[in-house]
Formats: sequence, structure tokens, C-alpha cells
Amino acid sequence: MYELQSRINGLEMPIQQLERKLKPLGYDTGGGWEYDHGYMDYKMAEDHKGYQFLRIPFFATDGDIGSENATVVLGTPFLLAHRYEAGIDHEANTAYSALWNQFSSPEEKDAYVEENDVQEGTKLVRELEQALLT
Repeated sequence: MYELQSRINGLEMPIQQLERKLKPLGYDTGGGWEYDHGYMDYKMAEDHKGYQFLRIPFFATDGDIGSENATVVLGTPFLLAHRYEAGIDHEANTAYSALWNQFSSPEEKDAYVEENDVQEGTKLVRELEQALLT
């Protein structure tokens, strides 16, 4: 995880407004929320080694995240990198693996964030600030 300082940290707004502004830019909450907090994610890259996200945390200040009238406050954006496992689990039941383990588990759930991803993430945060603060 790599935090990116931003002027959106502490910004409070209705969740509908947040989604309306960020979804057209490629951000998605997906399943990344609970009733009191959640994340807007932007998938920066995915390749044979893993994937990288720009993640914007938010916390409910009024209402529940699942409701349309919730108000949230934004946290500090951060970069998140996951690296896939390199090998195959030879001890796994083949039938079970085929049915249930279609995707490789992350080898490193909080992998090192490369400098080019930091530069791209910084650029995305500036675009994010433009969308949310104007």
C-alpha cells in the first residue's frame, strides 16, 4: 500500500454524488463496502504478475452506505498492488480446484508499488481532485 496525499481527504458528500462523479471515470465500489465504510476503486493495470488499484476509502457520516441517502467522508487515496502466486498447488483435489479455485490467490496482498505506478497514481489523484472539487 502506498498513500497519495490529496485535497479530497476529509471531503464530505452524498454517496450518490460521489458515484455520479466517479463512475464515468472508471471507478467502482463493486463489493468493496460495508454499512459504515467502503472503497471506490480504479483498476490501473492487470497483467500476468498481478493487478494494481487506486483506492479511495470512504466512511459513512450519516446513514448506511447501502442506502441512497448516505453521506460519506473521503479518506486518503492509496495504491494497492496484488501479486499472483507463481506456482500450482499440487496437493489440491483436481476436481475441487477446477470447480472452486478458478483464480490464483494473491501471493502478496500488499505488494511493493513500483515507481511508474506511483507516478500514474499521482496523475489519477489530480484528475480525481478536479472531478470532485470543481
